[in-house]
Amino acid sequence: MKAGSGIPLWIVALLAALCLAVLAWTTFGFVVPFKHETGQAVLDTYFAGYDEAAVFHMQKLLDENETATKLLRAMYFGPELIFPALLTALLFLAFAKLGPAGAWFGRSLHPLASKAVYLLPLIYGFADYGENIASLIAFGNGASASLATELLPWMTRLKFVSLAICFILIARLAIARWLSAGQD
Repeated sequence: MKAGSGIPLWIVALLAALCLAVLAWTTFGFVVPFKHETGQAVLDTYFAGYDEAAVFHMQKLLDENETATKLLRAMYFGPELIFPALLTALLFLAFAKLGPAGAWFGRSLHPLASKAVYLLPLIYGFADYGENIASLIAFGNGASASLATELLPWMTRLKFVSLAICFILIARLAIARWLSAGQD
């Protein structure tokens, strides 16, 4: 991909604004009311991760609180259907706008390694949707609940690790572009 890839900055800004709007919808429409109702945070917000014991605790909490269950399901069938796709698109466009991955590291990379960087946003998106699906299954009464309970903490970790790597790479390239523009 060529640096800039002809993507107008306003499209990236629009996607960023949409991501912020959906994040606000999730936070103020579901996460805050859930915490107010239960005194417990939604597992999706545990940046440091959690273990199966936290999932079992959440299952017990949801079994005892119908309002919390409805809030959580509404969140997964509302903004959480949209947000991972929007953020995945934003991350991918940011990578494309900032230029080829080989230039990010000050040396040429193998073409496959250069293209593999563009897969990071997709890994984030699949992990976020996987986490949402695992949550719905784990907090339901289905036969696959135990498998989903085991997978859920790993999906959350993969989501946040891939997101952190994306942010670090985008920041690094943005700084490198800014510094190289200052030398011209």
